[in-house]
Amino acid sequence: MDIEEQYDKVYRYCYMRVGHRQTAEDITQETFLRFFKNYSYQDMGKFMAYLYTIARNLCTDYHRKKKEMLLPEDYEEKRGKERLGVVFGESHEETVVVNLALREALSCLGQEEQEMILLRYVNELAVADIGKIFGLSRFTVHRRLGKCMAVLRKELGVPEKGEIL
Repeated sequence: MDIEEQYDKVYRYCYMRVGHRQTAEDITQETFLRFFKNYSYQDMGKFMAYLYTIARNLCTDYHRKKKEMLLPEDYEEKRGKERLGVVFGESHEETVVVNLALREALSCLGQEEQEMILLRYVNELAVADIGKIFGLSRFTVHRRLGKCMAVLRKELGVPEKGEIL
């Protein structure tokens, strides 16, 4: 396991969840500290699922604390601004347009579905590991990812395989 590569992926996941750079860095560091305290999961080959489970739980704890401190309307406004990463185009204008379209399409998905998309397609986590993180079977994760991708294709106007525009 390349720790530096995993650190970047966990940071990206945490940043997507909390939307604040310093907070994501703190949560990522805490994730790895807790991960290295318990070596038993590393020996059983479940280190990726365990690592993301720690990160997910820390992000959830952060939102619980934050929710208590914010007024309800402030909280809902801030939650609506959380989105997935960045896609790069050939030009700056194309990059902006693609990212706006992607963010709009992703807003049609729930928080859990956005997390699954990030973990699978951005962080390249195995379906089995995603299943362990969410407490779901591989089949269920695969099915949900398929539905999410269908929604994104429809929102972005991308045809299905074999479909002609």
